Amino acid sequence: MAKLKVSELKQHLKSYSNENLIRLIVELSKTSKEAQNFLAAEVQGEAAVAELHEEAKTQIQDEFFPRKGEPKLRLSQAKKAISNFAKFTGNQFLKTDLMLYYVELGTEFTVANGDIDGPFYYSLATMFDQVADACNRDERLYQQLSERLEAVVLNARGIGWDYPDNLADSYYSIEWLDEEE
Repeated sequence: MAKLKVSELKQHLKSYSNENLIRLIVELSKTSKEAQNFLAAEVQGEAAVAELHEEAKTQIQDEFFPRKGEPKLRLSQAKKAISNFAKFTGNQFLKTDLMLYYVELGTEFTVANGDIDGPFYYSLATMFDQVADACNRDERLYQQLSERLEAVVLNARGIGWDYPDNLADSYYSIEWLDEEE
């Protein structure tokens, strides 16, 4: 596959007329759903971001609690929905919301269906740790997610594989907790 450097692309695009740039972007939008989603978020703004957020939530939910059929638990697919959303929109709050949603559903799935395995819990705990880190960097984000963060830690009690301890360690590392007490 031919590799195009960003600097080379920029140099080439500078020579394009507006009409040719429009044609190129329209053609690019036809090449993939990813390109369409990226451009929709850029052009349509918050409405497209909200729609992409709901689509990502549905993709995550379908891995744990599908509308039809049995759960597939393809954690890589759920995580891909999160990373694609972030790539298309750049919205850090909603990305973190999706990350927490992933952990919530994974925890809920375990409570409803019983023990899974170590890699499953490692994936959830790692994602929760990233959410806690994001909350440490942004008090407003923490304030908006605080009830859900606490709830997932409480819901994890009784699950094996040190999962509850891992979540609790991440949760209690959030510096804003000290200010609430």
